[in-house]
Amino acid sequence: MTPSKTTLALTRRLSGANYADTIPRVKEALAAQGFGVLTEIDVKATMKKKLDVDFRPYVILGACMPKAAYQALQVDPEIGLLMPCNVIVSELDGGEVEVMAVNATTLFTLVEHPQVESLSREVTASLQRALDSL
Repeated sequence: MTPSKTTLALTRRLSGANYADTIPRVKEALAAQGFGVLTEIDVKATMKKKLDVDFRPYVILGACMPKAAYQALQVDPEIGLLMPCNVIVSELDGGEVEVMAVNATTLFTLVEHPQVESLSREVTASLQRALDSL
């Protein structure tokens, strides 16, 4: 399926995919592009534990490209507030799994610096390649 792009997110929907099997595939795709997954938040489990509500299967992966992160932090240490890049894997109705990654180019417009803009384009392109490989 062709990936779509919104202002905030790069999105890929996978028809007939298994949610549980997709999470490691996403991690592998991110690793192939130079990202490490620093955090993993199981939103469904958290909502059940904290609020006793049911939520669809939904995980947030905090992905970081170390070299780009280091370079961006050298330009502006406050940029750490925008890190890591979040990637969402969620189960949709109808047997689809949706994978969304933050559009770093959009996010990092908050930092007005040409070097950060260039880095954000590189990170966004790498995230898009990861989604395309799924």
